[in-house]
Amino acid sequence: MPVRARKARLRSVQRETESAAVEGDRAAVEDVVRTLLRHMGEDPEREGLKRTPARVVQALEFLSRGYREDPKVAINGAVFAEDEYQEIILCKDLDFYSLCEHHLLPFFGKAHVAYLPNRRIIGLSKLARLVEIYARRLQVQERLTTQIAQTLMEELEPLGAAVVLEAEHLCMRMRGVEKQNSFVTTSAMLGVFRTHFETRQEFMNLLRSAAK
Repeated sequence: MPVRARKARLRSVQRETESAAVEGDRAAVEDVVRTLLRHMGEDPEREGLKRTPARVVQALEFLSRGYREDPKVAINGAVFAEDEYQEIILCKDLDFYSLCEHHLLPFFGKAHVAYLPNRRIIGLSKLARLVEIYARRLQVQERLTTQIAQTLMEELEPLGAAVVLEAEHLCMRMRGVEKQNSFVTTSAMLGVFRTHFETRQEFMNLLRSAAK
C-alpha cells in the first residue's frame, strides 16, 4: 500500500476511534442524566422524558463549547498594525451567557470591553469572540472578567485593557436568597486603566455616555 494511502487509512481509523470514544462518553453521560431524573422523582422512561438525556447532553456540549476553543488562536488572525489611532476603543453591550460552576445554573448579561492600542488593533468581532469563548465554560463572573482582560493584554499588547461585566445570576433568583432584581457588576482594569486615573475615568465616561 502506498505511503499516502497508509496515512489516509491511519487518519480514518483515528477518526473512527475518536468518534466511538465520544459516543461512548455521551452514552455514559446520558445514563447520569437518567439517574438525576430518578433522583428528582421522575420516570426517565415515560414518553415526555425518553429523549431528555440525549437533549441534555447536546445542550451541555453546546453550552460548554468554549473548552474546545482556544481564544488566542481565535483572535490571532485579526491583529492589524495601526500607528495613527491612539485613543480608547470600546465595544459595549456584548451579550453573553454562561453557567455558574457552583450550581450549573445560568448567569447572563452584557460585557463592555475596551483597550488603548499600542500600534496594533484587533478586529471588532474578535472582541465578541473572546467574550463568547470564555463565557461558554463553567465560570464565576469574577474570573470570566479577568480572563478576557488578561488575554487581550497578552495577545494584543495594548497600553491597557478594561473589561466590565454586568450580569443576572439565576442561582440568586431561582434558589437560595431568591432576590429577583439583583445584578452583579465586575471589572478588570489592566495597564494604564489601572495606573492612570484619567484613562480609567475616560473609560467610565464612555460607558455612561454610550448608555444614554
